[in-house]
Amino acid sequence: MQRTGLLIILSSPSGAGKSTLARRLMAWDPTMKFSVSATTRPPRPGEVDGREYFFRSREEFLAMVRAGEMLEHAEVFGNLYGTPKAPVEEAMREGRDTLFDIDWQGGQQIRNSVLGKNVVSIFILPPSIAELERRLRTRGQDPEEVIQARMAKSEAEISHWAEYDYVLINDDLDRTEDDLKTIIRAERMRRERLPGLSEFVRSLNKEFESR
Repeated sequence: MQRTGLLIILSSPSGAGKSTLARRLMAWDPTMKFSVSATTRPPRPGEVDGREYFFRSREEFLAMVRAGEMLEHAEVFGNLYGTPKAPVEEAMREGRDTLFDIDWQGGQQIRNSVLGKNVVSIFILPPSIAELERRLRTRGQDPEEVIQARMAKSEAEISHWAEYDYVLINDDLDRTEDDLKTIIRAERMRRERLPGLSEFVRSLNKEFESR
């Protein structure tokens, strides 16, 4: 039965496993669409417009905001970032889910948008702060000052856990992945996400009438 696509928001402090879980979800369901953000920052070597980001000038970006074409947007380190509404609406009509890897502020804006009733928000917690720091260090990607900045930001991010529909503690990656899939399967079957269900029930009632 055709259904309305979900807007699946994944948020977590850096190092809690959100990006790995997002990749696993995309591999599990290739029809799922990963939300591509728009940004005013210049493309880096190898980046392609429409793949990593929609690269826009500041004037173009602000025009999209004024026209109501952004689900959410924010300024980060002098550059604007945001989620264009049109690709998300198209995926919803096609019954495809859109996956958002965004922070609590972006998630809040999307929940408060015109598409908010289709949002499923999930916050990923680390099993401990010590483990969170260990994961950041073992990645070997960031200098010490960046690790400390991420740890400082984590406290503020975790404080918003209660704003989410679901909260998972990622102490075992495989189990957390299974829990995510269970949530998505159940949310896909909610009555309000199956617009053809009423017509199906009417057809059953007609069968009763014809007996």
